[in-house]
Amino acid sequence: MKTLKSLVFLLLVTSLINAQSKESVWVVDKAHSKIGFSVTHLLISEVEGYFKDFEIKVVTDRDDFENAKIEFTAKTASIFTDNDRRDEHVRSDDFFNAEKFPEMKFVSKSFKKTGKNKYRLVGDLTIRDVTKQVTLDVVYNGTIKDPWGNLKAGFNVTGQLNRFDYGLKWNALTELGGAVVDKIVKIRIHVELNKQS
Repeated sequence: MKTLKSLVFLLLVTSLINAQSKESVWVVDKAHSKIGFSVTHLLISEVEGYFKDFEIKVVTDRDDFENAKIEFTAKTASIFTDNDRRDEHVRSDDFFNAEKFPEMKFVSKSFKKTGKNKYRLVGDLTIRDVTKQVTLDVVYNGTIKDPWGNLKAGFNVTGQLNRFDYGLKWNALTELGGAVVDKIVKIRIHVELNKQS
């Protein structure tokens, strides 16, 4: 009986080790990725921007990435909208307060397939120490080996959020009563990942 219990325990441990060994870790290729956004300005045009300093890590045990665990961080001071004055304003307490809250973070809760190469990503996004659940649409562009034998995977991610939910509170109005900067921020992310293990 003792031998049988030992054998069962050994099999369980082996199974757990094998399950863990099947997990793959992927990290972002920053040279071929962009964490971007756009927001309506004066009701008539779009201002675009992105974060220069960011990290993305994906852990998965499936070739199609379903149920992958995804983490993303970005340094709020690294925001770039191609206008120095505007960038300084966005880093201020009217928006990110990059000095007090230097990092924004996303941690996934689920990554489910919704169609051919299409997924729904749900997770918690934290900005200015406020955490809200967001839902994003993802297109998986496939996996390929580059000319040097590295395994790569590509994704496009889109969605939107209400910046007021996170305390990005600046809200000047035009003479017609519309917002100078809309409260809805559109998310546009292009990611290329490198397989690490």
